[in-house]
Amino acid sequence: MSAQKIDACIVPSSDPHSSEYLPEHWQARSWLSGFDGSAGTLVVTAQFAGVWTDSRYWVQAEQVLAGTGIQTMRAGADGVLGFVDWLAAELPRGSRVGVDGQVLNLQAYRQWQADLGQKGIVLVSDQDVVDTIWPERSPLPVAAVYEHVAPFACRSRAVNLAAVRTAMATHKADWHWVSSLDDIAWIFNLRGSDVSYNPVFLAHALIGRDTARLFVAPEKIDTALRATLGRDGVQIEPYAQAGAALAALPEGQVLLVDPARTTVGVLAAAAYVGQVEAVNPSHLLKSRKTEAELAQVRNAMEQDGAALCEFFAWFESAQGKQTITELTVDEEICAARARQANFVSPSFGTIAAFNANGAMPHYHATQASHAEIRGDGMLLIDSGGQYKGGTTDITRVVPVGQPSVEQRRDYTAVLKGMVALSQAVFPRGTASPSLDAIARLPIWQAGAEYGHGTGHGVGYFLNVHEGPQVISYRTPIKPNMGMEPGMITSNEPGLYRPGRWGIRIENLTVARPAMTTEFGEFLKFETLTLCPIDTRLIERSLLTEPEISWLNGYHAEVRARLLPRVRDAAKQWLLLRTQPL
Repeated sequence: MSAQKIDACIVPSSDPHSSEYLPEHWQARSWLSGFDGSAGTLVVTAQFAGVWTDSRYWVQAEQVLAGTGIQTMRAGADGVLGFVDWLAAELPRGSRVGVDGQVLNLQAYRQWQADLGQKGIVLVSDQDVVDTIWPERSPLPVAAVYEHVAPFACRSRAVNLAAVRTAMATHKADWHWVSSLDDIAWIFNLRGSDVSYNPVFLAHALIGRDTARLFVAPEKIDTALRATLGRDGVQIEPYAQAGAALAALPEGQVLLVDPARTTVGVLAAAAYVGQVEAVNPSHLLKSRKTEAELAQVRNAMEQDGAALCEFFAWFESAQGKQTITELTVDEEICAARARQANFVSPSFGTIAAFNANGAMPHYHATQASHAEIRGDGMLLIDSGGQYKGGTTDITRVVPVGQPSVEQRRDYTAVLKGMVALSQAVFPRGTASPSLDAIARLPIWQAGAEYGHGTGHGVGYFLNVHEGPQVISYRTPIKPNMGMEPGMITSNEPGLYRPGRWGIRIENLTVARPAMTTEFGEFLKFETLTLCPIDTRLIERSLLTEPEISWLNGYHAEVRARLLPRVRDAAKQWLLLRTQPL
C-alpha cells in the first residue's frame, strides 16, 4: 500500500464474474484474513484491519478472527457503519483507497466512488495490491467444459441465443457482453466445475447480432465440443483475449452491459463504443423454468428425497450405537445422494449444526472444530445436490434425545411461517421482497426475528442462489423482482438463539398460476421438495387446523411419491415420519 501510495485497501469477496463461490485464485480476502465465509469485505489501513460481514457470519467471524488483530465489523447492526461510510469518516481528504477493479462490478464502483468523492477521497481501481504480495497464488482452474444435453437441457442453444438477441434488439444494441458464469452456462448449454458447488466454468462472452464469441481457456474445450459449438455459430477464443476483443469493437456501435454483473476493470477496455445498461436478458429468461424443466426438477426432487430417506434412516438407527459428529452427517448425506442417478455434486457445503452451532446460520464444521451429536437437543441440516435435471436445497431440524419445551415452541413458530408462505396466493408480478412478511408474521408474533432472507431463487442445474427474485424485506425492491410463473424460490424462515440453538425449515417452491379474476392473474406456490418435516418437535397446540391440514397433505404427497423409490429401512422410516398428525 505504501509503495502504491494507497491509504486504504478494500478486498471484496468477488472475481471478474461477480461469483458467489470463488476459485481459489480470487479468494484474496480469505487468504489475507483467514475468514472464509461466503460473504465479507476486508478493509485495511495503516492502523486498522476489519472484516465487514452480515449477521449470518457474526459469530463465526469473531471466532476465526479472535487474536489476529483483525476486527469483526457487524454489517447491518445498529451503530455500525458500512465499510465505505467508515472509510469516508476515518480517512482525511485527499486519501486514496485502492480496490482491484477486475473484481469490482460497475454498479458498486460508481456508488463507492460517489460516496468517497463527497469527502474528497479518491477511489483507485487500476492497481491490485494483493497480487504483489501473494507469492503462491493459485492458478486458474483448467477442468474440462461439457455440454448439458437433452433430455436434461430442455431449450436449445439456438433458442437461448435467439432470445438474448431479441432482447438486444429492444435496447438497440449491436453487442452484448456477458461475464456472469451462470448466464454463460445457460446461454450456451454448457457446464463445468471451475467453481465449488456451481456447475459453471470461467469464461466471458461477446454476443453479436449474428455471431457469438466465447472466451475460455482453449484446453477446456475438446475437439468434438468445439465442432458442436461451431455449428451453432459459436467461436472459441482464449480467455485472456476478452479485453482485447472489447477494445477492438468498432467505434460508434452499441454494447449492452449489466452494471451489476460486469466489472469496471473488464469494461475499461470498451472505451470506444457506446454502452446501454440493463439487466442481462438471460438473468430473467433462465429464472422462468419451462414445463419440461419443471418435470425434470420434480424427478430430481424425488431422487433427492429418496437419498434423504436413506440418510435419516441410517442416522436414527445409528444414534447411541456409534459416534456421530457433524462431519459424519456431511459424509453420510453426500454418500446417499451420490448413489442416485444423474447426481453430479453437492450444491453447496453441507451445514450440519448441533445445538449452539445451529445458531450460526452459515456454520460449517471442520476437522479442527466440530461437535459430536449426543445428549439432548436439535440437529440442523441444510444441504443440497446438483443433478443433471435440477438443483436441490433443503433444511430439516431433527430432535436428538429430549428437546426442551422452548425448543418445541421455537420450532413450531418457524414451521408456521414456512406453512404460511407455502399457502400464499398473490398477484402475478408481486415484488418478491414484499412476500417476506407472510413467513415472518408467526415468528414476529412469538417475539422473535432472524437476520437472513426467507427465500432465494434457484437455478436449473446451475447456481443454488439465483436472481432476480429474492424474498427478503431488507432487499431494496427493483423493477425486475416481480414473481413470475416458473420461478423456483426457497422458503426458509428461521429462529436463532446465540449460544443455544438454531432452527430453519426449508423447502423449494415454484410459482404457478392460481386463478384469473376480474382483478387479474394470481399465483401460488407448488412445493417441490419431498422430505418429511419432523413432527416430534412440534407443539401441536400452537398449530391451527388449516396448518395441520397442510402438513398432513404434504406428508401424504411425500409418502406417495417417494415410496416407489425406497426400500427396507428407508421405506420404514418414510412410513413412520409421514404419519398424519
